[in-house]
Amino acid sequence: MMLKRIFTVIALALLAALPLRAGAQERSMIVLDGSGSMWGQIDGKTKIEIARETLREVLAQVPEGNELGLIVYGHRRKGDCGDIELAVKPAPGTAGAITAFADGVNPKGKTPLSAGVRQAAEALRFTEDKATVILVTDGLETCEADPCALGRELEQLGVDFTAHVVGFGLSAEEGAQVACLAEETGGRYIEAGNAEALGRALQETVVQAEAAPEPEPEPEPQPAAPEFNLTARTYLAEGQPMLVEPGIRWDLHAVDAAGKVAKKSTEGRYGAEFRVSAPAGAYELALRIGKVQQRIGLTLSETEEIVQDIVLNAGIVELIGKRAEGDAEADPGIRVEVSQGKLKDGAYGEGRFYMPAGEITVSGRQGKATSEEVVTLAAGEVLTRDVIVGSGVLAPAALYAEGGPAVDSGEIRFDALSAETDLKGKRDRINGVYGAKPFDLPAGQYVLQARLDQATVLSAPFEVKAGQRTEVQVTLNAGVAGITAPGAYRIDVLGPPDIQGKRKRLTGNYGEALNLTLPAGDFVVKVNYEDDRADVEQPLTITAGQRTELRVE
Repeated sequence: MMLKRIFTVIALALLAALPLRAGAQERSMIVLDGSGSMWGQIDGKTKIEIARETLREVLAQVPEGNELGLIVYGHRRKGDCGDIELAVKPAPGTAGAITAFADGVNPKGKTPLSAGVRQAAEALRFTEDKATVILVTDGLETCEADPCALGRELEQLGVDFTAHVVGFGLSAEEGAQVACLAEETGGRYIEAGNAEALGRALQETVVQAEAAPEPEPEPEPQPAAPEFNLTARTYLAEGQPMLVEPGIRWDLHAVDAAGKVAKKSTEGRYGAEFRVSAPAGAYELALRIGKVQQRIGLTLSETEEIVQDIVLNAGIVELIGKRAEGDAEADPGIRVEVSQGKLKDGAYGEGRFYMPAGEITVSGRQGKATSEEVVTLAAGEVLTRDVIVGSGVLAPAALYAEGGPAVDSGEIRFDALSAETDLKGKRDRINGVYGAKPFDLPAGQYVLQARLDQATVLSAPFEVKAGQRTEVQVTLNAGVAGITAPGAYRIDVLGPPDIQGKRKRLTGNYGEALNLTLPAGDFVVKVNYEDDRADVEQPLTITAGQRTELRVE
């Protein structure tokens, strides 16, 4: 059922965007998302299959005289923002060529949707002729471009340029990030996941695209109704300019005679300003930006426009995560957060957050390195804070013996332990890693423990400083043993005898071979057999930095 609804919504969206009236002679370009995410499935069917079937259904209804082309992106190479292809040049009668090309699209790459729309506009000579672009995308821009800025640029340079955007499976918040491309050019953003709300808007568009009916007799003059009966704007604080932020979410909910607020909004969209024409009646207007929300009640009429100014009593918090004072840029590995009671928002590296005015907590963390500060955010304030977590980087390394060779095994374990011990002589483990890879630590005093199989060593104390890299190398004083015992059931390695002459089993394994790292010294290899053969013990001497092969028979 969901697949059928989405198929219908996309078809209606394309029909709404493409001119269907006979003799319109429009020049249009479809920009199709061919990125890797189009392999995602809906009700067991991939998005690219749905897109192909939708194009086939819609293009069959386009008049042959209309000039139509196709651009596809992300379908040839992975990780290439320049993977954009003019698949079919705009011309009359291209429906068959477009569907044939779409059938062969193999999604795999990134989503350079802004560059794709720009190339489509240029192919349509938008600075000379009327041009329409229909973007079908299931993802957001991934190539460091701004769809909103592109929309403004094309609107300014074009003779009569319009971009329509079909958000295929995008959430409401994701849709807001591409909707501005359509809104800036006078086009429409159509959310493919909301068939009911979309149906009403598309019906008006499709009806307008049909042949004009015979003119009705002109009615008697009536008082002019306003184009919009509600205009809503918002401000961070009293006396400040209107908040110009495309990420503001507006929703208008009807209120019935009993005072019950409808769960589904009558009108809803993202934008700095909310202008609608809604039926007369009682409503609740809800807005949200970041962690700031407000709801107000109002009554609309069909003959009067209400201008509603809403003061949020909020501010903006800009956080920049840094390891140490004086760092020039944010560290993407630091998590920065702002909270107020149950409200919390955050990002990695740096972030910009809307929060209600009042006392807030600003914090940062990188592993066990943390920072927290309580500050006061004033209404209308833009509060910028460097969040210093005081962390450094430890780069561990190990040698088998003095002078080498180096240990390059991914199984070696490095742990940073506290330099101080507790009353029982134990140390706290702060962080660790497998393999010789750098890892984060709070500034402080440490010792480095390295462990590979049965070889363990502890370094001398060292200091990690905030914002700096510390390299520590330890020597295991160990070698590698390669033990083979044909026909063996189990191989065990025994350590030196204790004071009572007993040997402790250090390690072992079932099978005929055992490879492991051992500290330099003398050991005994014990081999067990499943048949009638007696157990065999054989001495093993390990030399630091060398491999010793032992065959037990």
